[in-house]
Amino acid sequence: MGIIFEKRTLAATISVAVLVLGLILFFVFKGGNPPAPPVEPAAATLKQETIGFSVEGRKIEAYTYGTGETRLLLVGGIHGGYEWNSVILAYEFMDYLDQTSGTISKSLAVTVIPSANPDGVFKVIGKEGRFAIGGVPTSQSLQVSGRFNANKVDLNRNFDCRWKPEGVWRGNKVSAGSKAFSEPEAVAIRDFVLKIRPVAVVFWHSQANAVYASECEDGILPETRAILNTYSRAAGYPAVDSFDAYVVTGAAEDWLASIGIPAISVELKTHEAIEWEKNLAGIKALFTHYAK
Repeated sequence: MGIIFEKRTLAATISVAVLVLGLILFFVFKGGNPPAPPVEPAAATLKQETIGFSVEGRKIEAYTYGTGETRLLLVGGIHGGYEWNSVILAYEFMDYLDQTSGTISKSLAVTVIPSANPDGVFKVIGKEGRFAIGGVPTSQSLQVSGRFNANKVDLNRNFDCRWKPEGVWRGNKVSAGSKAFSEPEAVAIRDFVLKIRPVAVVFWHSQANAVYASECEDGILPETRAILNTYSRAAGYPAVDSFDAYVVTGAAEDWLASIGIPAISVELKTHEAIEWEKNLAGIKALFTHYAK
């Protein structure tokens, strides 16, 4: 009986040893380590903040993706409901950053202000925050009225570069406010820019179908020209040094130039088109330009 037990014990020991040896050989020939469980890619870091309020008390919000020290700022909707497609484009770009990991270099942080003139958007759309294209009224007179803030000021004439009390838009006089930065929406953008000091700013507009440089008193900054050409080549828009259809005073982009921050205006082709693929290509080209 003892001999039989010893034989069984020896057989069991040999079986275990063979099994262990087999597992060792399996992992050696498969690369040396057991397979690790799949790791989900990390989502883009998101920081949401209210940077100011409109005349009627609506929030002006900024959304930042990434944690790098190099800051890129993207702005939609400074002309409110008149350029509602620039707001939708900004929100779609936020969706892209929400859903796509690995897009942003570790050295870069991207901030989106989707709706810089929320009162102008509300006047046309009738709701706050995000909206669908199908909910946009087609009345041209209503859309034009949404270009301005609740004080009937053109916000892109309210910044401190060659500011005048009256600006011009398509040959018509428009209010530019009582002084530069008289409007809370312009103040919100100014203060946020001065706080984060972005390396570049992109404003989305419509409908001139081009990318425009910015300048104030000292001409186009070298880096402005660099991002102008980078964006326009990637997106397929014409690159234009200066808007010359009429004199523009008090523009946000030109004020940025006056404080040494490169800025461009991207004009979509129509007031309805989003042109997502073109503008995604333009922004991704800027990502590459600033990646370190």
